[in-house]
Amino acid sequence: MPKGQPSVVPDDGLTTRQRRNRPLVVVHTGAGKGKSTAAFGLALRAWNQGWPIGVFQFVKSAKWKVGEEHALRVLGASGEGGTVDWHKMGEGWSWVQRDAQTDNEDKAREGWEQVKRDLAAETYRLYVLDEFAYPMHWGWVDTDEVVEVLRTRPGTQHVVITGRNAPGKLVDLADLVTDMSKVKHPMDAGQKGQRGIEW
Repeated sequence: MPKGQPSVVPDDGLTTRQRRNRPLVVVHTGAGKGKSTAAFGLALRAWNQGWPIGVFQFVKSAKWKVGEEHALRVLGASGEGGTVDWHKMGEGWSWVQRDAQTDNEDKAREGWEQVKRDLAAETYRLYVLDEFAYPMHWGWVDTDEVVEVLRTRPGTQHVVITGRNAPGKLVDLADLVTDMSKVKHPMDAGQKGQRGIEW
């Protein structure tokens, strides 16, 4: 894409401006690190544009202090860009066995119901559904319903979904999909996560 120009112009009846401003579904999946980090990078861009942002954090512990949360909350309250609302749905960890997360299953469903309400009300311009691929992969939230709700959402709402094992139907719907593949990670050499890198 030299100078941001697409290599193909579809015969879809849209003007260049309409096609350019079409709301996107973005999926960051795969076994590598950086899925949530990339989504929060998009949130920074959205904040800079003055967009209202809703972050819905699924599965990761509500007690976990995410560095991006503090930064985005401070930016959202600054009055200089968009607003930021941060919702935590989970009590456990994305890599804990599914049978240990009964409470998380209910909270994931409750979280998805809130997302549906906000999409219907056009509450945000950018939604970050962090680790939301897991509830779909585990069968806690119906993938067909998610796909239909996203496909028919009103307005110009962009939705970013992160997490390993994104269902094929979600990938098929999405406009932008990135598979983060792991080549190397310090944990492979026995190093624990560290401040400023993992959180």
